[in-house]
Amino acid sequence: MISFNYELDFEINDEQRYSNWISDIISSENKTEGEINYIFCDDDYLLDINQQYLNHDTLTDIISFDYSLGNEINGDIYISIERVKDNALDFNVDFEEELKRVLAHGVLHYCGYKDKTEADELLMRSKEDEKIQMFHVKH
Repeated sequence: MISFNYELDFEINDEQRYSNWISDIISSENKTEGEINYIFCDDDYLLDINQQYLNHDTLTDIISFDYSLGNEINGDIYISIERVKDNALDFNVDFEEELKRVLAHGVLHYCGYKDKTEADELLMRSKEDEKIQMFHVKH
């Protein structure tokens, strides 16, 4: 089950469409959907989590906590809407496209994709692009 939670004045339009798409991402990676919570917040909220749990004193767009068991995907994905908006401007893309990229990014981590090395990052970007296309084709 995919749930969307809001810690700021923001809401996804058509949550069901996004939820179905995320479910399709999981299925396309031969994984089983467990419980995935997306928590949308602001920079300060995510910075607190970054400092408290990861000992990082930097702003970020996403932090994910993976509770997956075997092939069943479970976890909490925190997304800073402020960072997503800024990144959309920096990368010269639409906010919705950048949001989709971050939504996919979190669940792709749970599917085993990393982004620490340059090669891993290239594969992650490729997978994000592939999954964004699924949103436009299927939904």
